[in-house]
Amino acid sequence: MDLINKFFKDETSSKNRAVERLRLVLVHDRANVAPGLMEMLKEELIEVISKYMDIDEDTMEVTLSSGELSASLIANIPVKRIRR
Repeated sequence: MDLINKFFKDETSSKNRAVERLRLVLVHDRANVAPGLMEMLKEELIEVISKYMDIDEDTMEVTLSSGELSASLIANIPVKRIRR
């Protein structure tokens, strides 16, 4: 049963990654930010935060919201455990 769950989990993870990539493309179009820059930012956030916490990278969301006068970086990072 664990083997079957592992296959389905990987499928879900792939789906989540595809959705995140699509979001990055949409953010790029709206905020005029290179998608590569957003991906690098996300990877660096994961690297830094992972030093202090175990996080769920598959469900992590990083978006850039832009208004007329400013932009906001929004990160939703599920924390599994804080390292002590």
